[in-house]
Amino acid sequence: MPVGLRWYLYFTAAVTGAAVMIVEILGAKMLAPYVGTSHFVWTAQIAVTLMALAVGYYAGGRLADKSPKLGRVYGCIVLAAIYLSLSVLIVRPVAYWCLDFRLALGSLLASTFLFFVPLSLLAMVGPFFVRALTSSVSGVGGNVGRLTAVGTLGSFVGTLLIGYLLIPFFPNSWTMYFTAILLMMVAGGYFFGWERKSRNKPAVVTGMTAGLLLGLAGVHRDNQNPFSEFLERFRGNSNFGMLEVVDDPGGTRRFYLNDYLTQNIYDPVEKKSAALFTYMLHDLARAYTRTIDSALCIGLGVGIVPRQFARERARVEVVEINPAVAPVARRYFDCELERFHLAIDDGRHFVNRNANRYDTIILDAFLGDSSPVHLMTREAFSSMRELLNPGGTLVINCFVDFGPGRDFFAASLDKTLKSVFRSVRIHSAGTGNVFFVGSDQSELVAGNEPDFGQVHPSCREQARYTFANIVETNPGHGRVLTDDYNPVEFYDAANREATRRRLVMNMRAL
Repeated sequence: MPVGLRWYLYFTAAVTGAAVMIVEILGAKMLAPYVGTSHFVWTAQIAVTLMALAVGYYAGGRLADKSPKLGRVYGCIVLAAIYLSLSVLIVRPVAYWCLDFRLALGSLLASTFLFFVPLSLLAMVGPFFVRALTSSVSGVGGNVGRLTAVGTLGSFVGTLLIGYLLIPFFPNSWTMYFTAILLMMVAGGYFFGWERKSRNKPAVVTGMTAGLLLGLAGVHRDNQNPFSEFLERFRGNSNFGMLEVVDDPGGTRRFYLNDYLTQNIYDPVEKKSAALFTYMLHDLARAYTRTIDSALCIGLGVGIVPRQFARERARVEVVEINPAVAPVARRYFDCELERFHLAIDDGRHFVNRNANRYDTIILDAFLGDSSPVHLMTREAFSSMRELLNPGGTLVINCFVDFGPGRDFFAASLDKTLKSVFRSVRIHSAGTGNVFFVGSDQSELVAGNEPDFGQVHPSCREQARYTFANIVETNPGHGRVLTDDYNPVEFYDAANREATRRRLVMNMRAL
């Protein structure tokens, strides 16, 4: 075998190794707007990847023993690239179809349909190249070791690229399409460099052209405004999903979305939030805290709540994990970032290393349709309690269900808070948002009545109802959540699935 071709095979192994990791991680990101990012989704994606690799390794070995012609495995790389180009075009209809199934099954079906075939085809490269590079039994070990090392290094590079460069700065559709193009270029380099007289070259060129057109169609579709009646102000990818800002046709409502799910609603004319939770977080903290001279907000969102505390001359600190959020909040939602101190950090990490004290802590951290579970444990709440001044309050915004058989998270959150705080109260909007208040006060009494006249008219009556609607959980249900055992994602999966399905279907209807 020519030395140049031998080196090209190692290069191909590195590229396909990188592509496998890119597809595995990017595949979960592409499905996230529809099925979320829970452990069910990642379990499905990892399981499908492992099964695809197993099938590909086996098939590649069998194919190499049957006919070790390199054109065959490079043809498989072309087919994988074509399928990946097609996935850009069909991910949305496939994901919507899978919403008809339970989350665990639906995410497994979606991952299988979209990524099993290309991952299997890419996995065939390793065993095939071992056979092609081995001229004697004595060289098998070295060839296997070198190819495995090169492929693994390629996977390492692909993981860094997708995590630190591609996802934060490029749309998911572009990244998948560029990955497909790179695979086509690698295959094309072989066919036009070492197999120029191949009878399969016309078929390869035709397939590559078809794949390029399919991927281009998918990228073009994803670059279109998915809300036909709305004016898109901003769209950009980030480490934590696609961020969008859109205005309704009348210009009276501005929506902030993360992976197509509405996170806040703003009235750009009145310069007020039209979302209930922004008022309840502020007003409940004011109601149950004697004075608020300092506040910590875990989760920036579009900055409505910290802005209000800052305007009332409180010292405000905000911790936000997604650095892409702050400029969007400033530009499109009148967030006055200079009024408070903003730290880009994980909320739990910030709390653990912080030594400042606050009169109230606002926990409003969401990833799509649910709160990060590591912020909802006894240890996390204990760390927050240590940062509160005497009589201070912790106010939490979350989605929970109180129905029989669906109240594990609600009852567990109540028990967990009561294991840390002397007093806990729960205010429910009836549908959607639920607000928990915890404090070391012997009894939580609303000393400061909210000024409902300051609430946006669209949610004023709902705010009145929520403030008056104090609910309790079933004391026989749930458990204290700890860092060591926190099964919320499992037991609350049905509720989160229903919430996401409702939000996604509402987006689809726009």
